[in-house]
Amino acid sequence: MVALQNPSVVGDILKSVTFYASFDSALKGDFGGGELNLSTRTNHKTEKGAFVFEKGFPAFRIAPGKGVSGGALEAVDVLPDNGRIFFPARGNISYKKGGWSGAFSVWINVDPDTQLKTGFCDPVQITENGAGNGGIWFDFNDARPNRNLRMGTFPAITDGMRPIQESREAFSPMVWVDKPGLKAGEWHHVVLVWRNFDTGKADGSAALYIDGKLMGEIRKDYPISMDWDLDKTGIYVAVNYIGLMDEMAFFNRALTDEEINVYYLDFFFSFTLTSVPSHS
Repeated sequence: MVALQNPSVVGDILKSVTFYASFDSALKGDFGGGELNLSTRTNHKTEKGAFVFEKGFPAFRIAPGKGVSGGALEAVDVLPDNGRIFFPARGNISYKKGGWSGAFSVWINVDPDTQLKTGFCDPVQITENGAGNGGIWFDFNDARPNRNLRMGTFPAITDGMRPIQESREAFSPMVWVDKPGLKAGEWHHVVLVWRNFDTGKADGSAALYIDGKLMGEIRKDYPISMDWDLDKTGIYVAVNYIGLMDEMAFFNRALTDEEINVYYLDFFFSFTLTSVPSHS
């Protein structure tokens, strides 16, 4: 095994992990403070606006040896009835009313222009009430011939507040990456970072990184508050996604530019929770 290039930085990163899923041998989390098993949510067939929650995960499987490290989650089709798989958020993310920061990391292997079947696809979406109502996510939109990769951090809609539209306008809390150039067979590292959410002040910010490079930032003159009930909040994974995903992790603080670059560069050598005693 090749030695890590920056072991101290990697150690600091790993000490901040709140949830980790290697997808090496099972479709579940390896480490976390909450539920590690996936469940599936689908629309109720007869009650509008109601959902059905079930254990299990049809249309998803482990792809042995195909990951950036070991196995990977492979999504082979879109679930019916607007179905989506999720990890419960409680205990697995660092959300705290009154103010919190965090980060999320995942590796993806997909050609969004040829593999995806639906108009929109969210590789990861954390929310209670929807992407535009207290949601942190990144997605591929329906642009043709080349989809955009986008990050969104939409605050919860409170009484008297109008929903914020997804757009390129300055008021919208989004980062847009035009023609990201992702291809099947190539692994890319996506990191979302956020600071000072749910403080009630206009001091929140967020950033999107791909392969260690800063792609854009979100800074608004209004508070960014998720206002989640963690018992009703999910970490939704591979929503309408077809392709491979690997090495998913959440962190209890915002990672720095240096840490994200080290994370990307050193992962190809060795980057697992078992390398840190506090997570063994």
